[in-house]
Amino acid sequence: MGLCDDYQTEGFYDEMFAADGTPRPHYEPLYRTLQGMRVEEFQARCELAELTLIHQGITFTVYGDERGIEKPFPLDLIPRIVPAHEWEHIERGLTQRVRALNLFLQDVYHDQKICRDGVIPRELVVNAAHYRREFQGARVPHDIYVHICGTDLVRDRDGTYRVLEDNCRTPSGVSYMLESRLILMRVFPTLFRQNAVRPIDHYTTLLLENLRELAPPDRHDPTVALLTPGVYNSAYFEHSFLAQQMGIELVEGRDLFVNENMVYMKTTRGPQRVDVLYRRVDDDFLDPVTFRPDSALGVPGLVNAYRAGNIGLANGIGTGVADDKVIYAYVPKMIEYYLAESPVLPNVETYLAWRPDDLKYIVEHIDQMVVKAANESGGYGMLIGPQASRAECREFAEKIKADPRNYIAQPLVALSRCPCFVDGRLEGRHVDLRPYVLCGKEIRVVPGGLTRVALRRGSYVVNSSQGGGSKDTWVLRNGGEEEGASAMQQAMPRAGGAMSQSQRGRASSPRTGGAPC
Repeated sequence: MGLCDDYQTEGFYDEMFAADGTPRPHYEPLYRTLQGMRVEEFQARCELAELTLIHQGITFTVYGDERGIEKPFPLDLIPRIVPAHEWEHIERGLTQRVRALNLFLQDVYHDQKICRDGVIPRELVVNAAHYRREFQGARVPHDIYVHICGTDLVRDRDGTYRVLEDNCRTPSGVSYMLESRLILMRVFPTLFRQNAVRPIDHYTTLLLENLRELAPPDRHDPTVALLTPGVYNSAYFEHSFLAQQMGIELVEGRDLFVNENMVYMKTTRGPQRVDVLYRRVDDDFLDPVTFRPDSALGVPGLVNAYRAGNIGLANGIGTGVADDKVIYAYVPKMIEYYLAESPVLPNVETYLAWRPDDLKYIVEHIDQMVVKAANESGGYGMLIGPQASRAECREFAEKIKADPRNYIAQPLVALSRCPCFVDGRLEGRHVDLRPYVLCGKEIRVVPGGLTRVALRRGSYVVNSSQGGGSKDTWVLRNGGEEEGASAMQQAMPRAGGAMSQSQRGRASSPRTGGAPC
């Protein structure tokens, strides 16, 4: 009996199986492998993968867990496979979208033509939680605000890819994308010989190239560092992982200081100028002089150094206005306005509670809607009406009426499903996809992404903090095209140079992980 024999699609769009239960053509080699395996053999590989996750410190912590334990990041070993023609469509859509978002951010922090022309109401922009008045009129390198973008895609019952949301501030999860690939290559090496999978190991090389482009023009060999909130941040594993892979310094705010609008790092060899910061600290905590004065995570004077053009920041300050879920609803109009193009990837149908007619509809149909707060993430601040009680729906309706600007609502999308190995058998679980887009002199979409899985049966919430996990995402080559990097070779550069004060004494492989939103 094969692993796939009892699998049921249950009426959902299934990534691996067609409606009649036959495997889709791009899944056939994987299907044959699974059918030839005993349950015990597959279970042993799952246990090996979990041990690898634990030994390498790839863990995450759910805030509020009274047991206070770190858990191995849940990884399902059955990959999600995207054929070449589908990926080409996704890549075109994401490239178009990030171009429009950067043009929008450049516009709203300068002339605000899109508001003056009535495409987006100005009050929605200037009242957004992450709109930064302090940066009105400020120039940024190359007029690019979003250098790293993680856009969440879902697939509906018809198999159509739709954009669920954009992550333009500090998109997380890419370390889990890279580590998932490494682990699957170790646990299932034969699968990569049977499938023409495009590599993703060059992501950190591309990221470092993008970051170096942000350095001041007179800095020909720029110093790049990654600014982290510290070891207690849930995504610290990712911060340390990316810094190690790029061979750059991992710093905290206390490691840096500003003198005459130049940013310096305290090292064992004395002060060293820093030219670019890949910052994983939110705007509010970035500089206590400009933003929150009680922040101990930021660097006093950093904003003035940025304004003076003496340091590059990725992503730019103020990008969070594009993450606002109300602003998200207007991205198709942005694409039409700035690019004179039709959107390649549609949004999910969205109702805006600030509109009186939409508010009335949301409240009357709240038991059929997914309601989201405009600036929450990680699966928080959300109501899934069809799975909520009447009391929960009534309570959420009152929240919406009290602050309509802060809420949107969408019909519950029947997310596509992938087979997952659960309790010794394959069962379908809902998934989304977060590809990563790097925007510099050119826009590059890494051929893969983080497939997040709602591991709880019937759940639509894929966030790891809410019981979700991940899968390796395979993008197949188109007709044997050549790639610049081999899928079976993983470059592992070592960090070098002077050691920052906060790094001295740290473990080289920290065990503090984080949930990718």
